[in-house]
Amino acid sequence: MRPLSAPQLNPARDTGWRRRWFDIIYRHDTPASRNFDLLLVCAILLSVITVMLDSDPSIHARWAPWLYVAEWVFTALFTAEFALRLLVVKRPLRYATSIWGVIDLVSILPTYLSLLLPGAQHLLVIRILRILRLFRILKLTRYVEESSVLMRAMWRSRRKILVFLFTVLTITVIAGALMHLVEGPEHGFVSIPTSMYWAIVTMATVGFGDLVPQTPLGRMITSVLILIGYSIIAVPTGIYTAELATSLREEQHRHRHDMRGCPDCGLEGHDPDARFCRQCGGTLPEPMNRVD
Repeated sequence: MRPLSAPQLNPARDTGWRRRWFDIIYRHDTPASRNFDLLLVCAILLSVITVMLDSDPSIHARWAPWLYVAEWVFTALFTAEFALRLLVVKRPLRYATSIWGVIDLVSILPTYLSLLLPGAQHLLVIRILRILRLFRILKLTRYVEESSVLMRAMWRSRRKILVFLFTVLTITVIAGALMHLVEGPEHGFVSIPTSMYWAIVTMATVGFGDLVPQTPLGRMITSVLILIGYSIIAVPTGIYTAELATSLREEQHRHRHDMRGCPDCGLEGHDPDARFCRQCGGTLPEPMNRVD
């Protein structure tokens, strides 16, 4: 699965209704595209509310037929949106395997799977698939302008965060093995995986209290692990914050180099790839010194 870059229109389809729908779906700076985004956001929120209501036994018993129809209406709507996105882009497969493409597919797939498995509502695995419909709410981040900056910072810090998680996992395994050896099954540390669960809870400073060391050595290990937890709990936040600051500086740099004014309303400071004014929808002049 690859991150989604800016979609491109298929050159062979750069006319007619495909061009028009590409601008509506993928651009966010025209009245038509903003209305499309608003309607889609409302549909996503209503579909998530439908799934939540359907999980309540009393509501399901009374309104099950209506909720079933509503779910299929939302599924058909999002299926049409997904198909339209694939139809107007230059590389449909690339979009389908991107983060947004996978989220779009996962949000509609469980409803179709229920047709292939009669009586599936009684199976736990299908209940899990039905819950995947809540992934539709992840589609909302597509319509938040600042989400691209957040996602870019997260992607840049992925290697550092993976190294950090590997370090935490190593400490967890060592601490779990030590506590299993020191405390033993008689104090609840029946296995290394169980002791690893205790180590994670201890390092996160949550302290559920279901597993408590009883020996002096076990308590000393616990104290050391708590201090380690306080030391490393801020590491991923610092890594992400540093990358986010870099992304914000780059975003400001790009905006400073694109001071095109709208010929209709005079608004400046549009995005480098903007083709229409975000205030009045008028056509912008081509950028003279665009920074790629």
